[in-house]
Amino acid sequence: MTRQRMNAMSWVVAGAALLAVGVSGGYWWAQVGAPVREKNAAPGEGKVLYWHDPMVPAQKFDKPGKSPFMDMQLVPVYAGQAAEGSVQINPTISQNLGLRLGTVTKESLNARLRAVGSVAFDERALELVQSRVEGFVTHLNVRAPLERVRRGQPLAVILAPQWVEAEQDYLALLDADSERAQALRAAARQRLAVLGVPEVTIRTVETTRKTSATTTVVAPIDGVVTELGVREGAAFAAGGSLFRINGLETVWVNAQIPEARISMVPIGAKVTAQATGWPGASFKGRVIALLPQLDPDTRTVTARIALANPGYKLFPGMYMTLEFAAASAAPGLVVPSEAIITTGERSVVIAAHAGGGFDVINVTPGAEQDGQTAILAGLTEGQSIVLSGQFLIDSEASLKSTVNRLSAP
Repeated sequence: MTRQRMNAMSWVVAGAALLAVGVSGGYWWAQVGAPVREKNAAPGEGKVLYWHDPMVPAQKFDKPGKSPFMDMQLVPVYAGQAAEGSVQINPTISQNLGLRLGTVTKESLNARLRAVGSVAFDERALELVQSRVEGFVTHLNVRAPLERVRRGQPLAVILAPQWVEAEQDYLALLDADSERAQALRAAARQRLAVLGVPEVTIRTVETTRKTSATTTVVAPIDGVVTELGVREGAAFAAGGSLFRINGLETVWVNAQIPEARISMVPIGAKVTAQATGWPGASFKGRVIALLPQLDPDTRTVTARIALANPGYKLFPGMYMTLEFAAASAAPGLVVPSEAIITTGERSVVIAAHAGGGFDVINVTPGAEQDGQTAILAGLTEGQSIVLSGQFLIDSEASLKSTVNRLSAP
């Protein structure tokens, strides 16, 4: 019994000795081994500055261990990772996040403006057919508005007593030979022109040596009768409008231009237009006026475009899609539009470093065209930028920047 007790005591002493050796070894490893681990850190990581819980990054710890906040191990923060506004992401994680990179290039970005508008008659191609004397319509050739007419086409036959009287006076002087009679003949012909007798009627009197009780009124241009002011058998007063004819060789398109884009629509700018009614056809024109009135509700200005109308395919009321050609711009820095993060206060681009780091850079964007945006300030040519996944990097950078500012003395 005594021998057994002595053996048990021997095992207790041996266990205590081993425990002391273990504690001493742990203390030595904590004091010596940790710096060795820092020296053997992964390439590019550098010296460990502190440990933290990524979910509570403001709290720093001077040694590794388990987080008192979450059921996870503390994460080391290495030298070079704590720069304000900079983010370091493992290449494997970057690939998993689907980050795509692009390059800042220098090229000419000719911004183009697209708009829609509606067709209207070209008011410069308007002709009024009216009588300077009173009379009657004995026959009407064009009986409905919006009928198309050709130049020289008969419109109506009218009876105007003053015209008949003036034609007879002129006819009586046609064969006179005296000097005075010739002067009177010239005055009589001038009277016919002042009264509005058509030139073709005057020449008919000179050729046939006869007058007619009625006169045929013809269309002065090709176009559309937009206003019919008389009816067959009706009387008309002096100065009354008989017909209103609008030409169709050119038409106007009135387009609404946003106030912020007015500078992109100078007078004389070339325009290419398409109509849904004529797929595949293009119509060429130019800007002839910017109407000096701003719509207070839509904040737009009306641009008036004159379009050539071959074949009279366009007519008022049709909708047109317009593209305004801008002048050639000087080469400048350009990035894909998807690389820009725009908030209410700033526009930023995520710049990528060769070592896997990222910086958030404030930029001043310019015009945008076909998925490309001009950069007026903030970047340099050839710089590598992030095209996708920027919001994750920007959020991390903003978080680290805030933590660094809070922890600064």
